[in-house]
Amino acid sequence: MTELLQAAVLPPNLLPTALLVFVLLYWLTVVAGLLDMKTVDLDLSDHGHAHFDSDAPHEGMGTSWLNGALAFFNLGRIPLMIFLSFVFLPLWVGSILLNYYTGNTSLPLGLAFFLPLFIGSLFVAKFLTLPFVKLFMAMEKDHDGGAVVIGKVCTVLLPATTEHLGQASVRIDGAPLILNVRSTNAPLGKGETALVIDFDAARKCYLIEPFAG
Repeated sequence: MTELLQAAVLPPNLLPTALLVFVLLYWLTVVAGLLDMKTVDLDLSDHGHAHFDSDAPHEGMGTSWLNGALAFFNLGRIPLMIFLSFVFLPLWVGSILLNYYTGNTSLPLGLAFFLPLFIGSLFVAKFLTLPFVKLFMAMEKDHDGGAVVIGKVCTVLLPATTEHLGQASVRIDGAPLILNVRSTNAPLGKGETALVIDFDAARKCYLIEPFAG
């Protein structure tokens, strides 16, 4: 463990280490309820299509290419920070291993390794996030398909407030369904019981309130 920490702070590994620390700190704040999963996110809609206002045909072609690239890497289908987490972790591991086996301690060479490692990590993240794509698609399908969750009792998994998005689990026909939720009034902490009262179409989350039954 000591050798790993020493390798992590070597000059060629500093940038990947900093990116990994960034996502770790982000998830700590999410778990603590200070942020939600969509605090840092892309402004995407319509299943991964970015909207740009432009009258120029060549710019429309450019945004079409961008939309295709975003969709290919599952961006817009899952929260941005989930995707970045699966990019930065293999990037960090790859940097540690590559610099270790090449005996590199030079920052310039480490930066030269960074770009191909980053590109490779994007493709790794694409496949690692496929289960999350299916999960979020299933969540949307359950709502669009008329799954009856409004009026159901749920258990809070991630803290939710009126401003910060959390998550809750509700059982539908015996199967657990994970919902993105916000509290309508009092903050709700992990493990608390709540009642699903409505769906916020604008924010794509369910509204819950404390439940004592």
